[in-house]
Amino acid sequence: MAKKKTKSKVKTSKNKYKDYILKIVRIFVIDFIETVSVTLAIALIVYLFIASPHIVVGESMMPNFVNGEYLFTNKISLSYSNPKQGQVIIFQHTPSEEYIKRIIATPGETLELKNGKVYINGNLLNESAYINSNIKTEGGSFLANNVVIKVPKGDYFVMGDNRGNSSDSRFWGFVPRNEIKGIASFVFWPLNKFGFISNIKYINGKNIIYTKSN
Repeated sequence: MAKKKTKSKVKTSKNKYKDYILKIVRIFVIDFIETVSVTLAIALIVYLFIASPHIVVGESMMPNFVNGEYLFTNKISLSYSNPKQGQVIIFQHTPSEEYIKRIIATPGETLELKNGKVYINGNLLNESAYINSNIKTEGGSFLANNVVIKVPKGDYFVMGDNRGNSSDSRFWGFVPRNEIKGIASFVFWPLNKFGFISNIKYINGKNIIYTKSN
């Protein structure tokens, strides 16, 4: 009888150890699932409403943005303010294509391309902060040279910084406000360009550079 009792005690001890291990595993699995779920939920909220990653495709924004560059766009600012002149935006050009361009004219402003330069409301636009002074901005099929147009309410006129190699509003027209996905705000690849993207703020026909980290 003593031997049988000993075996029973050993068996009971093993069962308790097994139950303890299973309990630890269950707790770990539940905690892991909860952590992953919360992380994914936060990531989804950030992606949908706050910021999202984008990759620059093509050479239309050179030399300021190059092909293959990765950046984050600021979405949350669009919920309480409109995009501003000089800002670089990501927008849905076609159902399958996103473009990156710079806002040149905002709703209600007049725009004219004359002598290779940009005129806003009749005043020469100083673009020296992001393109070389010898760069000429020529008209296209939508906006020819020496033609004055007015940007409609709710629309924006955009151009690439690489004016000679950019498909932009000069050729296919305005960008509606509801197609703008975000404001380019931060470069995270390549590492030598890691950091906040400089914005342009125009003052009395001139412009100054400031960064969002200031």
